Amino acid sequence: MTIEKGQPWGATVESPAGLRYIGDDAGIVSALRDGSGRPVALTGGDLHRTVGGRDPLGIDQLLELPIDLLRVTLDDGEPRRACAHVLMQSPRLRGGWWRGPVVMVMNAEFVGDWHIVARGHPNDGRAESCSWGFDFRLRQRWQARRRLPGNRHVPHPQIETSSFRQSGWEFERPMQIRIDGAPAVTAQRVDVVVEPDAATIYA
Repeated sequence: MTIEKGQPWGATVESPAGLRYIGDDAGIVSALRDGSGRPVALTGGDLHRTVGGRDPLGIDQLLELPIDLLRVTLDDGEPRRACAHVLMQSPRLRGGWWRGPVVMVMNAEFVGDWHIVARGHPNDGRAESCSWGFDFRLRQRWQARRRLPGNRHVPHPQIETSSFRQSGWEFERPMQIRIDGAPAVTAQRVDVVVEPDAATIYA
């Protein structure tokens, strides 16, 4: 079951046999879904920071944590999974992060040094989004970027935030999409569905 407000998350357990240590978000989902069934412990990445950032190497007792995954469909392609985030922006030749729409869909709280959302949780059955459009001007983007490490970019009248179980975005032109920090791909339509309790990690 997804976490209830005010209730403890996960359980302390003995470190399981065959544990694999994964240090980046893209590698987490790949390891979780490779069919081996071997448990996964986090040593790095934005999801790792969200769950506390503890180094699990050599620890006899770990936190066993259920997490949600994001099912991401780009245009008419096969669905992919994400554990931390899906980032959408214009390609670099069209201005990248500095021009046009930007959408950050979050299961984790962080993207690198940026603290994108504070109210979300990787096991609450929902995803959080933070987005802005063409009318968010260059100076405002610069100010927002400076405030992102401290989660001080919101509230802002031109930054839209939402919490959802399922959502989709369709853009006028192809966008650059980055899933869990993996190399970017392009798509014009992005659909995201939250899969509650889809995996278990150790931290």
